Amino acid sequence: MKISTRFISIGASALAIATLTACVAPAPVYQTTRYPYQAPPQAVPYQEAAYVEYGHVANIEVLRSETGGTGTTGGGAVAGGVVGGVVGNQFGHGSGRAAATALGIVGGALLGNTIEAQRNGPRAYESYRISVQTDRGGYRAFDVQHPGDLRIGDRVRIDNGQISRM
Repeated sequence: MKISTRFISIGASALAIATLTACVAPAPVYQTTRYPYQAPPQAVPYQEAAYVEYGHVANIEVLRSETGGTGTTGGGAVAGGVVGGVVGNQFGHGSGRAAATALGIVGGALLGNTIEAQRNGPRAYESYRISVQTDRGGYRAFDVQHPGDLRIGDRVRIDNGQISRM
Protein backbone atom coordinates (compact mmCIF):
# COMPACT_ATOMS: atom_id res chain seq x y z
CA MET A 1 0.00 0.00 0.00
CA LYS A 2 2.80 2.42 0.91
CA ILE A 3 4.64 1.76 -2.40
CA SER A 4 1.60 2.63 -4.52
CA THR A 5 1.10 5.89 -2.59
CA ARG A 6 4.70 6.86 -3.32
CA PHE A 7 4.21 6.13 -7.05
CA ILE A 8 1.06 8.25 -7.09
CA SER A 9 2.81 11.15 -5.35
CA ILE A 10 5.81 10.94 -7.70
CA GLY A 11 3.51 10.77 -10.73
CA ALA A 12 1.45 13.73 -9.50
CA SER A 13 4.63 15.72 -8.88
CA ALA A 14 5.95 14.96 -12.37
CA LEU A 15 2.60 15.89 -13.93
CA ALA A 16 2.45 19.17 -12.02
CA ILE A 17 6.02 20.11 -12.96
CA ALA A 18 5.32 19.30 -16.62
CA THR A 19 2.18 21.46 -16.48
CA LEU A 20 4.04 24.40 -14.95
CA THR A 21 6.90 24.24 -17.45
CA ALA A 22 4.60 24.08 -20.48
CA CYS A 23 3.98 27.83 -20.43
CA VAL A 24 5.51 29.63 -23.41
CA ALA A 25 5.98 33.38 -23.88
CA PRO A 26 4.03 34.84 -26.83
CA ALA A 27 5.88 35.92 -29.95
CA PRO A 28 6.78 39.62 -30.19
CA VAL A 29 4.64 41.92 -32.32
CA TYR A 30 6.61 44.51 -34.24
CA GLN A 31 4.99 47.72 -35.38
CA THR A 32 6.35 48.91 -38.71
CA THR A 33 3.73 51.44 -39.75
CA ARG A 34 5.88 54.56 -39.34
CA TYR A 35 8.06 53.96 -42.41
CA PRO A 36 7.00 52.15 -45.54
CA TYR A 37 9.15 49.12 -46.17
CA GLN A 38 10.99 49.12 -49.48
CA ALA A 39 11.67 45.61 -50.64
CA PRO A 40 14.96 45.04 -52.46
CA PRO A 41 14.69 44.94 -56.24
CA GLN A 42 13.83 41.51 -57.59
CA ALA A 43 16.70 39.75 -59.30
CA VAL A 44 16.10 38.70 -62.88
CA PRO A 45 16.51 34.91 -63.21
CA TYR A 46 19.16 35.16 -65.94
CA GLN A 47 21.13 37.84 -64.09
CA GLU A 48 24.30 36.37 -62.57
CA ALA A 49 25.59 39.36 -60.59
CA ALA A 50 23.89 40.26 -57.30
CA TYR A 51 22.16 43.63 -57.01
CA VAL A 52 24.43 45.95 -55.02
CA GLU A 53 23.74 49.50 -53.85
CA TYR A 54 25.87 51.91 -51.88
CA GLY A 55 24.92 54.69 -49.52
CA HIS A 56 25.30 56.00 -45.99
CA VAL A 57 23.39 55.50 -42.75
CA ALA A 58 21.02 58.43 -42.37
CA ASN A 59 19.30 57.39 -39.12
CA ILE A 60 19.16 54.60 -36.54
CA GLU A 61 15.92 54.43 -34.58
CA VAL A 62 15.03 52.21 -31.62
CA LEU A 63 11.67 50.49 -32.07
CA ARG A 64 9.89 49.27 -28.96
CA SER A 65 6.99 46.87 -29.07
CA GLU A 66 5.07 45.10 -26.37
CA THR A 67 2.81 42.10 -26.16
CA GLY A 68 -0.23 42.52 -23.96
CA GLY A 69 0.08 39.28 -22.04
CA THR A 70 -2.71 36.83 -21.35
CA GLY A 71 -3.00 36.96 -17.56
CA THR A 72 -3.60 33.96 -15.36
CA THR A 73 -5.98 31.10 -16.11
CA GLY A 74 -5.85 29.35 -12.73
CA GLY A 75 -3.93 26.40 -14.13
CA GLY A 76 -0.76 27.49 -12.36
CA ALA A 77 -2.57 27.74 -9.04
CA VAL A 78 -4.14 24.30 -9.45
CA ALA A 79 -0.88 22.65 -10.50
CA GLY A 80 1.05 24.44 -7.73
CA GLY A 81 -1.56 23.39 -5.16
CA VAL A 82 -1.31 19.75 -6.23
CA VAL A 83 2.49 19.77 -6.07
CA GLY A 84 2.46 21.65 -2.74
CA GLY A 85 -0.07 19.21 -1.28
CA VAL A 86 1.97 16.19 -2.35
CA VAL A 87 5.17 17.67 -0.93
CA GLY A 88 3.46 18.83 2.28
CA ASN A 89 1.97 15.38 2.80
CA GLN A 90 5.50 13.93 3.09
CA PHE A 91 6.13 15.73 6.42
CA GLY A 92 4.82 15.09 9.91
CA HIS A 93 2.39 12.56 11.40
CA GLY A 94 -1.31 12.77 12.26
CA SER A 95 -2.61 16.30 12.58
CA GLY A 96 0.88 17.67 11.83
CA ARG A 97 0.77 15.94 8.45
CA ALA A 98 -2.66 17.42 7.72
CA ALA A 99 -1.40 20.90 8.60
CA ALA A 100 1.71 20.45 6.45
CA THR A 101 -0.46 19.25 3.56
CA ALA A 102 -2.80 22.25 3.89
CA LEU A 103 0.14 24.63 4.11
CA GLY A 104 1.71 22.98 1.05
CA ILE A 105 -1.52 23.34 -0.94
CA VAL A 106 -1.90 27.03 -0.12
CA GLY A 107 1.79 27.85 -0.64
CA GLY A 108 1.96 25.82 -3.86
CA ALA A 109 -1.17 27.49 -5.23
CA LEU A 110 0.22 30.96 -4.51
CA LEU A 111 3.60 30.10 -6.02
CA GLY A 112 2.03 28.44 -9.08
CA ASN A 113 -0.22 31.45 -9.71
CA THR A 114 2.77 33.82 -9.41
CA ILE A 115 4.83 31.77 -11.85
CA GLU A 116 1.96 31.69 -14.34
CA ALA A 117 1.43 35.46 -14.03
CA GLN A 118 5.12 36.11 -14.74
CA ARG A 119 5.16 33.75 -17.74
CA ASN A 120 1.97 35.19 -19.26
CA GLY A 121 2.64 38.85 -18.42
CA PRO A 122 3.36 41.61 -20.92
CA ARG A 123 6.74 41.50 -22.65
CA ALA A 124 8.69 44.42 -24.13
CA TYR A 125 10.95 43.97 -27.17
CA GLU A 126 13.44 46.28 -28.85
CA SER A 127 14.60 46.29 -32.44
CA TYR A 128 16.29 48.88 -34.62
CA ARG A 129 15.33 50.58 -37.88
CA ILE A 130 18.34 51.61 -39.93
CA SER A 131 17.56 54.20 -42.61
CA VAL A 132 20.01 54.37 -45.50
CA GLN A 133 20.23 57.09 -48.13
CA THR A 134 21.49 55.45 -51.30
CA ASP A 135 23.90 57.05 -53.74
CA ARG A 136 21.05 57.14 -56.26
CA GLY A 137 19.07 59.44 -53.92
CA GLY A 138 16.57 56.90 -52.58
CA TYR A 139 15.97 55.83 -49.01
CA ARG A 140 15.86 52.25 -47.73
CA ALA A 141 14.82 51.13 -44.24
CA PHE A 142 16.04 47.94 -42.57
CA ASP A 143 14.52 46.52 -39.37
CA VAL A 144 17.16 44.51 -37.49
CA GLN A 145 17.52 42.97 -34.01
CA HIS A 146 20.82 44.77 -33.37
CA PRO A 147 22.64 47.46 -35.42
CA GLY A 148 26.06 45.91 -34.82
CA ASP A 149 28.86 48.39 -35.44
CA LEU A 150 26.80 50.69 -37.70
CA ARG A 151 26.64 54.38 -36.79
CA ILE A 152 24.97 57.38 -38.41
CA GLY A 153 27.10 58.61 -41.31
CA ASP A 154 28.79 55.23 -41.96
CA ARG A 155 29.27 54.23 -45.58
CA VAL A 156 27.38 50.99 -46.27
CA ARG A 157 26.87 48.42 -48.98
CA ILE A 158 23.46 46.87 -49.64
CA ASP A 159 23.87 43.47 -51.25
CA ASN A 160 20.60 41.64 -52.04
CA GLY A 161 18.84 43.29 -49.09
CA GLN A 162 21.71 42.73 -46.63
CA ILE A 163 23.37 45.82 -45.20
CA SER A 164 27.06 45.86 -44.26
CA ARG A 165 29.57 48.52 -43.30
CA MET A 166 32.32 49.39 -45.76
